[in-house]
Amino acid sequence: MRLGLNLGYWGAGNDAANLQLAKEADRLGFSVVWAAEAYGSDAPTVLAWVAAQTERVDVGSAILQIPARTPAMTAMTAATLDTLSGGRFRLGLGVSGPQVSEGWHGVRFDKPLGRTREYVDIVRAALRRDKLRYDGEHYRLPLPDGPGKALTLTVHPVREHIPVYLASVGPKNVELTGEIADGWLAVFFSPEHSGPSLDALRAGRAKAGRTLDGFDVVPTVPLRVGDDWRDCADHVRPYAALYVGGMGSRAKNFYNDLAARMGYAAEAAEVQDKYLARDYRGAMAAVPADFLDATSLLGTRERIAERMVAYAEAGVTTLTLSPMLQDLDQGIAALRTATEALDLAGVGS
Repeated sequence: MRLGLNLGYWGAGNDAANLQLAKEADRLGFSVVWAAEAYGSDAPTVLAWVAAQTERVDVGSAILQIPARTPAMTAMTAATLDTLSGGRFRLGLGVSGPQVSEGWHGVRFDKPLGRTREYVDIVRAALRRDKLRYDGEHYRLPLPDGPGKALTLTVHPVREHIPVYLASVGPKNVELTGEIADGWLAVFFSPEHSGPSLDALRAGRAKAGRTLDGFDVVPTVPLRVGDDWRDCADHVRPYAALYVGGMGSRAKNFYNDLAARMGYAAEAAEVQDKYLARDYRGAMAAVPADFLDATSLLGTRERIAERMVAYAEAGVTTLTLSPMLQDLDQGIAALRTATEALDLAGVGS
């Protein structure tokens, strides 16, 4: 199992610290640094900035939003970032959610499975530098009734194959990830509750005639180091309450549905009720401590090492850390502790 770092969204007031964390991850031998986007900072600009100031660590999008770009534009971006970084780019994609897709990008959130399949087909064809022709339900290239012609990407990526990851939560989306992607970007992943998701991944891999061998299972896991794991868990509450309670509408919140499938249906409903009523403190308090513990790395180095063993045994191949930091020194110390814990656990690769 390797370690990754998720910087989250740029522009949240901790940008200088994030860059220093990325440099520390590079120095510590982390496998990858990821950046996210929603409706603020864009991921490619951040990744170019990070790649320019690191040497060995991969940079990855977690995620580029499918409704934000045409597949050809995404292929252009991936090829450019791979070239600028010297072959260190990983392409993570996701459909986002209906609120952002329709409210911010003006793209209908319909048929996400079919749209994702076609999108990945086109991106891969463009990165292979095929003449771009596609006749699908959602995408047609070139348009059949105009002057457009099939074109070939003019940029040569450093690598023959840029790995494609999909962020997915629901069972059908996870199965599609196993079928068409090189890796899975997971959230609120718990080793004890991971069986159904990993079964869905295996089913998708089987459809493609493959197994999970060589497939990258990449959960993002909050990290907080301290003597009392319950005190550490309190620092994760704002993040968990935001996603379970407020990331989406009452009718469509993928993270709330995931928590329910993990056995926390009543608690997830309470978190959502309070969050949508703007009782943010109440929502944070309603997140169960054992849910936070199951989906995070909390406590001492030795306790974190024990949890890392559980993640590795569950099939995780890249454990991506999201430090719940108060300042830069704490963040760097947390990354170093995590590196020591991985050595202690004896599950590194």
